[in-house]
Formats: sequence, structure tokens, C-alpha cells
Amino acid sequence: MSGRPYVIAETTWKTVKETKYELAILPWGATEAHNYHLPYATDVMEADYIAQESARKAWEDGAKVAALPTIPFGVNTGQLDIPFCINMNPSTQLALLRDVLRSLSSQSIKKFVILNSHGGNDFKQMIRELAPEFPDMFLCTINWYQILDQQKYFEHPDDHGGEAETSIMMHIQPELVLPLTEAGSGKGIPFALKGLRNKVAWTQRDWRKATLDTGVGDPSAATPMKGLIFLEDITRKIADFLVELAQADLDNLYLSRDDH
Repeated sequence: MSGRPYVIAETTWKTVKETKYELAILPWGATEAHNYHLPYATDVMEADYIAQESARKAWEDGAKVAALPTIPFGVNTGQLDIPFCINMNPSTQLALLRDVLRSLSSQSIKKFVILNSHGGNDFKQMIRELAPEFPDMFLCTINWYQILDQQKYFEHPDDHGGEAETSIMMHIQPELVLPLTEAGSGKGIPFALKGLRNKVAWTQRDWRKATLDTGVGDPSAATPMKGLIFLEDITRKIADFLVELAQADLDNLYLSRDDH
């Protein structure tokens, strides 16, 4: 049985050499604690599933999408004192991303999407830096967790390891999710400075001081069905964009001046 042609980790050279891929999507996660009940690779598994399911839907709609293997390490400088939270500095991410783009650029892949699954990652400035180095490529990033309004799907807002992520993991990897009776409350501890609480200013959180159990978000109302419904909608949104991008003329990415 051959692998899915839109999942590069599974497919073969026999398939690849006969397929004209139109774009590549690179999922990027993190390895970190997610409350007491979710696995360290939660962000990686979410990225895997969402990238591959979005690619499947796009492929079925005619777009030749290639989902690359997920990068498992993200920016975790605020969790370095928590065992096995693995940090990859932004400068390291930039170097890794540059090497991936060099490879794909030489192989005539001209459209590239980063699917980000971790709040500590930020690829905007990297794209700004890399765009002049790869002028023939279109580079963009998607934070999947910011696309939909969570309040339409979940009772409690989820920052990290709460209802949304727990529901998602209950659907995609239920065997790795501990019973909710094992989960912590997910109650975050706010900054003492009013300006940081009100987002006048920003700084990274010290995870041990900002959380009781490494989670930020109440997971108690999570269900697999909520995860399924959310994932169906999020992958449909992303797939529609992938189809649109695959069909796009990179020389005509803007509306006509005459229309504005």
C-alpha cells in the first residue's frame, strides 16, 4: 500500500517524480509540557494532523500540495527550567528555514507555507528577512489557532493545554490523553504589573511562575466531538487557502489599481 502523495514523509520517489507539486507546507510545533494530562508533543501532533488533513482536502480539490515533516522544536525560552522542554532559538529557526527554502527553491517549488502550531514561534520577521533572498518564492505563515473564534466552539478560552487543545487531542490521539480527573485547573497567574496585564507592554512569561500546572486554560469541558468539529472547520479554511494559493499567479497577487 503506497503512502499518501501529499504527505512527503510517506510517499516515494516513484510518486514524486511523476507529480508536479505546486506548493509545500511546513508544519512547525514545539516540545513542551501541556498541563498534567496532555503529551509533550501536543503541538507537533496538532501540526501534523492539521497540515496533512488540510493538504488532503486541498489535494481532493485539485491542488498539488506537499506536506513536509513537522519540525518538533520551538521557541521555549520561558520554560527552560522545566525538564525536557526543548528550546530552539529564533536564530536557529531562521537558519533551518533558510536551508529548507534553499532546497525547495532549487527544486522549482515557488510557494511555501509555514503552518505554526506554537504560540512562542513567530515567523513574520523571518519571512521579511528571507523574502529578498528568495525573490522567486512566495512565503507566508499561518497560526492555525488564531483563524477561528474559539468561543464558537468551546466554553473556556484556551491559551495552552486547555479545553481546545484537550478536545483536539482527544480526537486525534485519545490514547495519549490522561483522564480529565488527572488534569490541573489550568489557571494562569497574571503579571503584577498592570501594563503587562492590559497588554500595554509585552514580555515572555516565566512558565513556572505564570502557571500552576504548565497549563493556561480550563480543560474540564473538553470532548472529542468538540475537537472533531473544530478541526473540520479549521482544516477546511486552510485547505481553501492552499487551493487558492496553488492556483495563484505570483505576478498578480494584488487587485487592480483601477478597482480601488
